[in-house]
This record gives sequence, C-alpha cells and structure tokens, in this order.
Amino acid sequence: VQLQASGGGSVQAGGSLRLSCRVAGSNVRFNYMAWYRQAPGKQRELVGNITDGGSLNYLDSVKGRFTISRDNFRNTVDLQMNSLKPEDTAVYYCKADHFGWVLWGRGTLVTVSS
Repeated sequence: VQLQASGGGSVQAGGSLRLSCRVAGSNVRFNYMAWYRQAPGKQRELVGNITDGGSLNYLDSVKGRFTISRDNFRNTVDLQMNSLKPEDTAVYYCKADHFGWVLWGRGTLVTVSS
C-alpha cells in the first residue's frame, strides 16, 4: 500500500496548481488524510487535513487560497492551490492515517516565482 502524489510544478505568483494523492493497493477509507509541506531549511508543517466525515482544517497562511477535497470512491485527496505566493514554495507531501496506520507519499515539488 502506498500513496502516489502528482501535480507539482513551477508557477508564477498568483497562479494555481492542483496536487492529487491516490491510495494505491488498498480500499481502506482512511479516517484522516492531509497535506504537509517542507520549505528549504524549515520544518515540515501541516497545510491542511480532511477527515472521512469531511471535517477540514487549514494552516492560517493558506486559508482562503487552498482547498482540500477527497473522493472516497477513488480514494484520493486533492489540494487545490490558488493565488500562490513565493512563500508557498516547498516540497508537498500527502499523508494518510487510519487509527495509527500512517502512510506518507513521496514529496512533490511546488515552486512559485515572483
């Protein structure tokens, strides 16, 4: 079982990107799915998370710009990022947690130029 992330890339400030993460190899409906990011020289931080019931939580600096959604049928979690800023540049990771069974995806790089 693994998480497969896609959608990173380079964009100018003000642009948009969409990241997608798929659970491959399991039909388990993870009770918690999230996106994290790690900028150069900084610690990994939670960008946002969504429960299987649809409860959402976001990092303050991305509220109103980023949206997390999940498709329980396809077992995916997406991160729509709008109005991107240079400070959003980081490697983004998806995470799935099911009562302590934790999976991390390989990071995908997002670069925002000014």
